[in-house]
Amino acid sequence: MHDFIERLLSGEVLVADGATGTNLQAAGLKHGGHTEEWLIDRPELVLELARAFVDAGADIILTCSFGATSIRMEGSRYEGKVEELNKRAAAIAKQAASGSSVLVAGSIGPLGKLLQPYGPISAEEARRAYEQQARALVDGGVDLLIIETQYSLEEAQAALDAARAVTQLPVVVSFSYDRGTRTMMGVKPDAAAMLFRKLGASMIGVNCGTNLENGLAVIREYATAAPSFPIWAKLNAGLPRMEGGTAMYDVSPDGMAEFAIGAIQLGARVVGGCCGSTPAHVQAIAKAVIGFRRAASVAGPMGQDPRL
Repeated sequence: MHDFIERLLSGEVLVADGATGTNLQAAGLKHGGHTEEWLIDRPELVLELARAFVDAGADIILTCSFGATSIRMEGSRYEGKVEELNKRAAAIAKQAASGSSVLVAGSIGPLGKLLQPYGPISAEEARRAYEQQARALVDGGVDLLIIETQYSLEEAQAALDAARAVTQLPVVVSFSYDRGTRTMMGVKPDAAAMLFRKLGASMIGVNCGTNLENGLAVIREYATAAPSFPIWAKLNAGLPRMEGGTAMYDVSPDGMAEFAIGAIQLGARVVGGCCGSTPAHVQAIAKAVIGFRRAASVAGPMGQDPRL
């Protein structure tokens, strides 16, 4: 059985890392640029950030491959190097996790263009782009895949179908609810949870989004719609505000730790941070989760999903 699934079955609550993009922007990445270009241009800084998350106590770190599909990389300096970018992303994350029990999740983000009939991308084009990325991440040695920041059931399903065509590794499907408890395409948490449980995803998730209160509401809807379906929760450190052209996030590390415990109490099995979440935020989350684990060990194992 896969280590990630074994750890979920054991009742362990896992800590995921924080933000990639906003932290690399703080290190000098041009705002609005392709984060993945630093896999070639500044790999030492990508590695430094990943190691900082490991040192902070993350159990899972994500690859710097969120936008590394052929569709999203169109017009970039590294267009046509999708396989190299994803394999580099996996190698850097694996190097950061080397010698530890930290798992590496291959990050697969949205294509940046809507699927037909709302946009120019056909379902088959989406599936091919996602399959190319998923295969490269798997070949690079990731432990699981995270299809994240999704807003359309159809695009998320294309990504899951593509992943399943190349691997039997665990796959998490996570949505971004930037309209409160609805995605920009109107997806409801209950619909997402029921569909992707039926399709065989390993977990349903919520990431990015608006504020922490809405994130907790989404988790509550997930848990109600699909009881015992494991939940991944990786929210922004609050809503961003612009200050001198820079996005600032106001939720403190302690605030993110409080959110993590609330998410766990509602059913989350993986907790972490998204935009604005630094290694300090992850460290606070990890400390809070350690306390929760100790309390849980006294109270007994958490409910398990017999489907896993």
